[in-house]
Amino acid sequence: MNASVERFLNHLRAERNASALTIKSYREDLEALAEYLAETRGGDPPPPSGISVLDLRGYVAALSEAGYAPATVSRRLASLRSFFKFGLREGWVDTNPAKPLRNPRRHRKLPHFLSPEEIGRLLASPPTDRAAGLRDRAILETMYSAGLRIGELVAVSDGDLDLAAGIVRVRGKGRRERLAPLGSYAVDALQQWLARRRLHVHEPTGSDAPMFVNRFGRRITTRSVARMLEKYLKQAGLDTRTTPHSLRHSFATHLLDRGADIRSVQELLGHKSLVTTQIYTHVSTAALRRIYEKAHPRAG
Repeated sequence: MNASVERFLNHLRAERNASALTIKSYREDLEALAEYLAETRGGDPPPPSGISVLDLRGYVAALSEAGYAPATVSRRLASLRSFFKFGLREGWVDTNPAKPLRNPRRHRKLPHFLSPEEIGRLLASPPTDRAAGLRDRAILETMYSAGLRIGELVAVSDGDLDLAAGIVRVRGKGRRERLAPLGSYAVDALQQWLARRRLHVHEPTGSDAPMFVNRFGRRITTRSVARMLEKYLKQAGLDTRTTPHSLRHSFATHLLDRGADIRSVQELLGHKSLVTTQIYTHVSTAALRRIYEKAHPRAG
């Protein structure tokens, strides 16, 4: 086994011009396999020709049980595939036992979101006796009401709004446009902001004029919105890990929790693929599971 590993590493150096760091990673991955096989077989590791698919399945299972991340396991499998592929070329193995093995599925991190009560506290934080507070309240209400990305929010212009119908035209990823509904609270907040903005010395005009502006009358930036959100999170005593995108996560989660079907949520979010939206069903299911385990007498 050791001799085969050295031949493979020399091949990487000479023919593939691999870096020292790459060589080190391959060596560690292959030595880890050899150590596992020696331990499980109670002696020296077998030659590459004596390693089977079952051996490698056991190795992958051991890595997972030891708590290795799916990305790490996938990288080690890639090393093994390359090693045995070289062995096939050199003639010291007849098959590549790593080839049939699939990479483990990466666990998608569940999105952070606020509860409806926390959203209420956040939206009540901006003061309504100043222009900046009215603007900030309109921003937060609009982001949550329509489930907007931060880039979509700052791109909204006056001509994109139809407050009478409660609709905003949104320019999403890939230049895709969609119409997003606005709730009554968002419409009210926008009306109050527009009435105050009209008194602004630098107020822009025309359908292309930015809806949300800074004190100089220029379109507000995504960075400014993120800083503004952080300020109100602290004021409301909420988790400061919350980002502007967390409001979009909250929007989707709350809709599903209240019975909205996933395809409608997909349309509202502007997702091209339903797969992207499905992560919110995991959040909803997790919440239901917690409720079930807390309330059902025979759940535990």
